Amino acid sequence: MENNLEGTGERKLQCSDVSKCFQLLESILDGNENPDSQEVLKSKLAKCQPCFEHYHLEQAIKEVLKTKCTKHEVPSQLVENIRQKIEEIK
Repeated sequence: MENNLEGTGERKLQCSDVSKCFQLLESILDGNENPDSQEVLKSKLAKCQPCFEHYHLEQAIKEVLKTKCTKHEVPSQLVENIRQKIEEIK
């Protein structure tokens, strides 16, 4: 029985080059991709379950951080406490 990934829509369960793929995915999520990256990404996500999961997890984390990390006034007492702790550590 031949395993035709593109025809069945199934993804492989192990990535053959995790570090290279994750680096590509993170580069794309950070907006540092080259013109061919989107095609490579599309192909990877269609064929590889670990890459698919990692991409969507990173994308969700970035989205949460973007919406939750907004400018808020930091209480002056908190700032002073942090400065004191830093001075104590030095």
